[in-house]
Amino acid sequence: MEKSIFIKVLGDTPKIRILNYLIKYRGLDYSMSDIARNSNVGWATLSRLWKEFIKLKIVVPTREIGKAKLFKLNEDNSAVQELIGVYKNLLQQETEDYFSKKEKVKIMS
Repeated sequence: MEKSIFIKVLGDTPKIRILNYLIKYRGLDYSMSDIARNSNVGWATLSRLWKEFIKLKIVVPTREIGKAKLFKLNEDNSAVQELIGVYKNLLQQETEDYFSKKEKVKIMS
């Protein structure tokens, strides 16, 4: 699986992989197990980082289903809003670069 531009630019660390997943699929809530599995981060690592995410209000609890607590990205947090902006800008730049290269290939053909 190819790494996202967000991960390529900010570094392939567990914290960035978690943020990448939460930003990419924002608006929905997830269990910690889902987040660990889908962001390719070990459970122990996620548990260690999760305390910081909650303390910084990067994520907020939304509801409980059975024993599972669900969380979502706190889009009201100004730092999270900035990260979403960085994510969008990087994605836009990558898209523009891709189509720019495609256009150059057409012109040269």
